[in-house]
Amino acid sequence: MGTGCRPRWLPTAVALFFGVVLGTAQARAGSEGVTLEANAALERSQRVIGNPVGDYAFKAVDGSPVNLSQFRGRPLLVSFIYTACSQVCPTTTRFLANAVTEADRTLGPGRYAIVTIGFNFPFDTPEAMRAFARQQGIDRRDWHFLSPEAGVVEAMTADLGFSYAASAGGFDHLTQVTLLDESGRVAAQVYGERFELSMLVGPLKALLTDAPLPKVTVANLLERVRLLCTVYDPRTGRYRLDYSIVIELVAGASILLATLVFLLREWSRFRRRPPAAG
Repeated sequence: MGTGCRPRWLPTAVALFFGVVLGTAQARAGSEGVTLEANAALERSQRVIGNPVGDYAFKAVDGSPVNLSQFRGRPLLVSFIYTACSQVCPTTTRFLANAVTEADRTLGPGRYAIVTIGFNFPFDTPEAMRAFARQQGIDRRDWHFLSPEAGVVEAMTADLGFSYAASAGGFDHLTQVTLLDESGRVAAQVYGERFELSMLVGPLKALLTDAPLPKVTVANLLERVRLLCTVYDPRTGRYRLDYSIVIELVAGASILLATLVFLLREWSRFRRRPPAAG
């Protein structure tokens, strides 16, 4: 995916950004004004699409060390929160959990991983992140709540295109989910407290469909066909299987094969034809 994703997602991103993209910890009425400049924050976020993300150090909720490179090899969803947030961060995390459930239903579980990073160093400790995950009802083995090590927040958030600034109510911040491809490059940004599921599942599906097969087997080939035939239905807001794509491909291939056989037969018949008498 890479920089070619910008035109596809930018119009929707702009529409969502001005509506719901800036989050704060407490009621917005209590703040002294939004400290992030909307256009600049969105531009920084979009600018990193296609860029590699560095290998940053974190601590898991049990205190064990984690590096971002450990998640390479499959797509990764990255979200940001701070644990003192009482409104936007819990809301967006619970909505992301619903989106992940739909992605599992559409793409199959275990195809990608999720990390939620606490950016308010040093207060977003492993203990605080564990409590936050529990409060949101997140209990999933491939969803990791991480606390950054000292000195990495600024560079890490810049790599991922995430903007935040202190405000009277806590923090104003970009509400985004970043999708990294299997090599650790930014593939897409999804904005808002809520978003259409296709904005997240669509680019995930594209990454999985374009990825090389780990091994050419019947099961892997059938799974690739299933992914190709999974389409978004805007009437229901969900994905469904549509095998008409395969039927069209098979029909097209059959016509092409029949045409080729006919041409070969005609060519062979022409070669066997005796030369005309002189």
